[in-house]
Amino acid sequence: MPHTVLLAEDDRAIRNALERALTLEGYRVTAVADGVEALAQAHRGRPDVLVLDVMMPGIDGLQVCRVLRAEGDRTPVLMLTALVETADRIAGLDAGADDYVVKPFDVEEVFARLRALLRRAAPAAPAPAAPAPEPVAEPEPDTSGRFLEAAGVRMDPQARRVWRGSRELELTRTEFELLELLVRHAGIVLDHSTIYDRIWGYDFGPGSKNLAVYVGYLRRKLDEPGAPQLIHTVRGVGYVLREG
Repeated sequence: MPHTVLLAEDDRAIRNALERALTLEGYRVTAVADGVEALAQAHRGRPDVLVLDVMMPGIDGLQVCRVLRAEGDRTPVLMLTALVETADRIAGLDAGADDYVVKPFDVEEVFARLRALLRRAAPAAPAPAAPAPEPVAEPEPDTSGRFLEAAGVRMDPQARRVWRGSRELELTRTEFELLELLVRHAGIVLDHSTIYDRIWGYDFGPGSKNLAVYVGYLRRKLDEPGAPQLIHTVRGVGYVLREG
């Protein structure tokens, strides 16, 4: 079965061109012109992935993403944005987006990012019918060997939960996968190409700031006042997780 894409873009030329390109690539596309219709379509039937323009009249792409995330909808979201400032990109991640492409974009880059999002979403199991257990502040004792620990960070990959000390962190899918990669290789400097390949399945090249934005956003959630920074930048190489 072809993957389904919900595309929301108010620029008719971009919308039509991208709809044609995605259809030729084998996707089943529903294209709409604004955020109101995007929400309506998402509620009628959940697509495999959403492609949302950030700047739309009325309800914009960020608001659409926030509403869906507040409803518990974890469908992967790729943002299309003409905004190039880091703060603008962080706003998209903060809204719950999984990735973004800056306009003007190469359609092949859109395809690559969609493939990466769909690969990462594929193993996710449907939400269980039984009510979720009550959340606890402290991590559970590790009697199964399932936890990962390094530099004061503890992760449960099965439950997709993470703590720094006793404080549990709320991470997006991409943030969790990036931190898990760093924890599994704690003390080892991972170069940009390796991280891009492991997290996105595609190396976006030396000019991309995608990784730096995600690292910066992860640091904001991970770091604590008066405590050592855990994710360190090795200029010209990559990143490493270590204390001090």
